[in-house]
Amino acid sequence: MAELATIARPYAEALFKSAKADLNGTAVWLDQLAAIAGNEQLLKFADSPKVTDQQIFDVISGVVKTALAENGKNFLRVVIENGRVDALPEIAAQFRALKNAQGGSADATVYSAFPMDDKAIAELSGVLEKRFGSKLNIMVELDASLIGGIRVVVGDEVLDTSVKARLDQMKIALTA
Repeated sequence: MAELATIARPYAEALFKSAKADLNGTAVWLDQLAAIAGNEQLLKFADSPKVTDQQIFDVISGVVKTALAENGKNFLRVVIENGRVDALPEIAAQFRALKNAQGGSADATVYSAFPMDDKAIAELSGVLEKRFGSKLNIMVELDASLIGGIRVVVGDEVLDTSVKARLDQMKIALTA
């Protein structure tokens, strides 16, 4: 995985420098490309020696929900020509990190055992922003294995208030 991060870094940095005027718009289409590139069938298709770069470009650009700007098309062509379609998710992650660092924010993933409504997310966002000391871009994912409560991941920090974590702590205490 470190190798993929090393491969993705120059692409993310170059894209970040070239997209200074529209970071948010670039992030939107880059996230779409990353989601598409995460498809196992597409990666197999792209790795096939019988498939041309133009065919790969046509498939990916045909699936993107929003029309790619010219810089998006050029970026995608460079990635395809260099055989780095599999690096697109990591490129998108590193681009988001650069964008967040410039804006003074961070991505936060909240794992919840149950669906959360917008009001609960807004309240949680305020508490978490105070706790982590920065503006957070919150994404909620369901994880029934937590039983109850939430688990928050911000960068390399984890705040786990789930029932599962408490049960694990009790198990360790009882077996020690």
